[in-house]
Amino acid sequence: MKTAEYVSLEDQYGANNYHPLDVVISKARGVWVYDVDGRKYLDCLSAYSALNQGHVHPAIQKALIQQAKKVTLTSRAFRNDQLPLFYKELSEMTGYEKVLPMNSGTEAVETALKLARKWAYAVKGIPRHQAEIIVASGNFHGRTISIVSFSSEAQYRDDFGPFTPGFVTVSYGDASEIANAITPNTAAVMLEPIQGEAGVIIPPTGYLGQVKAICQSNNVLFIADEIQTGLGRTGRLFACQYENVRPDIVIIGKALSGGFYPVSAVLADNSLLGLFAPGDHGSTFGGNPLAAAVGRAALKVIRDEHLVERSAELGEYFLSQLRTIKSPHIKEIRGKGLLIGVELNPEAGGARRFCEALMKQRILAKETHQNVIRLAPPLIIDKKTIDWALPRIRKVLRMK
Repeated sequence: MKTAEYVSLEDQYGANNYHPLDVVISKARGVWVYDVDGRKYLDCLSAYSALNQGHVHPAIQKALIQQAKKVTLTSRAFRNDQLPLFYKELSEMTGYEKVLPMNSGTEAVETALKLARKWAYAVKGIPRHQAEIIVASGNFHGRTISIVSFSSEAQYRDDFGPFTPGFVTVSYGDASEIANAITPNTAAVMLEPIQGEAGVIIPPTGYLGQVKAICQSNNVLFIADEIQTGLGRTGRLFACQYENVRPDIVIIGKALSGGFYPVSAVLADNSLLGLFAPGDHGSTFGGNPLAAAVGRAALKVIRDEHLVERSAELGEYFLSQLRTIKSPHIKEIRGKGLLIGVELNPEAGGARRFCEALMKQRILAKETHQNVIRLAPPLIIDKKTIDWALPRIRKVLRMK
């Protein structure tokens, strides 16, 4: 079958809740993907940063196959021999005392929200069911009813109410708004250290540190959603480390499995995660032995292949080269590590047409928030490949 046939089948039988580029990928390796017609492309999206280790990394693939031959699912009714090791290795890498594994990033966000509320009632003494959590406009934390309840994106909310109460929204990047929004019922502040889905929005320098200080002085938890920014994507293990901030709770996912399997986790110290008692929270698949084995291998690749350091070095190079491009379409180029946003002027006609043009140049990227091209290749990319991509990107950004 050819590309057009696959596209026709998907349009006929699939729900129309995505707007993908019309490329049908059939295999992938490293930073490269191949379509059903035999064309080769550079992946500059990395499945929204789930593929920091690259496509089909052999070490993670080996771990998955070996574990799949032994046992894949036990449920948490029993113990398995992979999960304790995953706990230990993830704790040692991140510096948090406890780990609670889930599957998707959205599940991990929901877990963090429940944990913050549990702490609010059990420790802070907020009246039951009165806890408030402060979030930022432009956020993207997932798509459950509770999470879209505090989204500022109309399309994510329209037709999906009634909404879950208990959330207060402030502007992103203004710490004073957070300080002013805190009440005796405030349990937590939850932020993305860089807003990826909003268009790679980087807050002012010092913002995260100010937020953390405000939270500490008001006995409020600081939750960092590092699902997209964490595990090396921005040139640090966690983006919060740029300001030497240690959140009370960190949410991770995506690259925690290297793209092989849904694996997510909430990280916190025992004073928080120790509040959960058996039956308070759970998941049939969360922490299963296959997920734990894959997660262990994914973490090992990040460490052994120095992907955090590679992201910092190559991200700086990629950004510096992109900023030399002269085009009337470009409003701003911003990023940290290998999470880069190219914002176009509104009169450029939208980022979609540029992503379609990049596809013809054999580069796969995706528009976000109408006017931003997100460039986020796997962290295993090398300088030679970036140099291959740059003239093609330059050509597209200069088109009429």
